Amino acid sequence: MASWRSSLRSWERLESPVYSALPYVLLAVSLVPTAIQAGGSWPTLRISVGLAVLAAAWVYVWLTRRPTLAERPAYGRIYFAGFLVLAAALVVQSPWFGIFVWVGYVHAGAFLRGRWRYAGIAATGLLAAASQAGGGLPTLDPEYLAAVGVLLVVNVGIAGTVTFFALVNEREHEERRRTVAELAEANQRLQDALAENAGLHTQLLTQAREAGILDERQRMAREIHDTLAQGLTGIITQLEAAALAGPGDAGAGARAGADVEAWRRHLDNATRLARESLSEARRSVRAIRPEALETARLPEALAEVAGRWSALHGVTAEVTTTGTARPLHPEVEVALLRTAQEALANVAKHARATRVGLTLSYMEDVVSLDVRDDGIGFVPDQFAGQLPVAVPAQVGGPVPDRTSVPATNGEAPSGADPDTDPDTDPGPGHYGLTAMRQRIQRLAGRFEVESEPGAGTALSAVVPAIDAGGTP
Repeated sequence: MASWRSSLRSWERLESPVYSALPYVLLAVSLVPTAIQAGGSWPTLRISVGLAVLAAAWVYVWLTRRPTLAERPAYGRIYFAGFLVLAAALVVQSPWFGIFVWVGYVHAGAFLRGRWRYAGIAATGLLAAASQAGGGLPTLDPEYLAAVGVLLVVNVGIAGTVTFFALVNEREHEERRRTVAELAEANQRLQDALAENAGLHTQLLTQAREAGILDERQRMAREIHDTLAQGLTGIITQLEAAALAGPGDAGAGARAGADVEAWRRHLDNATRLARESLSEARRSVRAIRPEALETARLPEALAEVAGRWSALHGVTAEVTTTGTARPLHPEVEVALLRTAQEALANVAKHARATRVGLTLSYMEDVVSLDVRDDGIGFVPDQFAGQLPVAVPAQVGGPVPDRTSVPATNGEAPSGADPDTDPDTDPGPGHYGLTAMRQRIQRLAGRFEVESEPGAGTALSAVVPAIDAGGTP
């Protein structure tokens, strides 16, 4: 196939030089028998040679010297008319110039358009018929006219048919050439697009890797906040309570015994919280589900978390489940459980509540978690400007979480140690709210908080009810 294409290109390169030289070659070929036929008659031969030189000069000026001039329609007609006049004069001088007349078929197809092309072929056929009938000046002899007529029909029929199919073939060849050029251009564009896509693919891989690193950092930050931070806060609270309840100057007796009992209880609580926090930290590092969800479904896990929280803080916590409970995707259950844990932690730190209610609602397309308390409440607008996004507020009370309200100039309040005081932080973190919001929004959920001073606070988290085998 490659060899055939190479050969075809070689012939195409020869086409233009051959057609350019053809008139001169045929004119020279016509002169040879003309000179032989003239014998020693130099006057007759001189006229033939002069007309041949004039015809060669006409072709040279129009085609060889300025090859593109005759391609213009008007100039092409002028050239062909002059060619016919000179060819007719040559045929009158000698019928052998009918060989040169054959060039007219080629030039009619090349330089004439539309009806002019077929008129040029007919005129060329007439000159060829005259030369084939013997040349010389035309006569009105019936035999001569009959011979010329028959030869004209034959010549025009053959030449017209060949020219027609040659033009069709040329048109198809040009169409194929245009199609090949378009395909080559499209192929080049495709290669450029593939190269660009390869670059974009590399860029996307880099961005995906960076996004994965960032997502993992955020996950670890949320897990640390939801496990270690809350556990350490509880430990600090229990140790402070133990310090206040420890043996002092009260002396012996019933009060001293009560203080020792309370002191031991706080130490036991602190020890248990430390162990639970250590266990949750290990599970977070390994990206394992919370322990409460490993041994129970989400409603039972919520009840267990609420029960332990209630026993630790002495605040009644009730868990209610509505709808038909069903297994959900692990990320959905973890997000709702962590949201409940953070909400309860904020109630303990800020709300001064006596009752907390948690409602887990299973619906057809979504599952919601509502947390309500009867605490002191707050004005959500007070903290709207401090929140990282347009979320009404945090659950619990007047401070969304222990890092939600920054101190003046980013410093801790007077007398507070930001490293040990659970209610202070050296800067505006709002991480409790941010963690809850991010968890819910990662699942295309909705997170809302409503509160009013003296009327408690209500938190609502709604996420799609993705089945256990689905994709979050």
